[in-house]
Amino acid sequence: METLRIVLYVLHMIAMIAIVISPPIPGSGHRVQAWAARAQLILGLLLTGIAEAGDDPVNHAKIGTKLVVMIAVLACAEIGNAKDKRGENGTALAWTAAGLAVVNAAIAFLW
Repeated sequence: METLRIVLYVLHMIAMIAIVISPPIPGSGHRVQAWAARAQLILGLLLTGIAEAGDDPVNHAKIGTKLVVMIAVLACAEIGNAKDKRGENGTALAWTAAGLAVVNAAIAFLW
């Protein structure tokens, strides 16, 4: 179970990196960010499930806060991707999603 947790955690961090570095990518940055945000949400839910199955107590307030921030990241990424597909400028939303992903990482490490 520990090996699965480590693999999911590494994939979760790779998705976070993709969210943060994708805004300046020309052309497909919005698409990369949207898929990375989707993946990070699913991986985070899987990591939470593994933590709940373990013996250690889980901080539900922290998990809930991170979930709310992640939903905001996903919303910004999806709306920015949709705007990009329509030919509109979704760059501000992409940078907002990247900033919120950094905030979510800070919550994870500082809480």
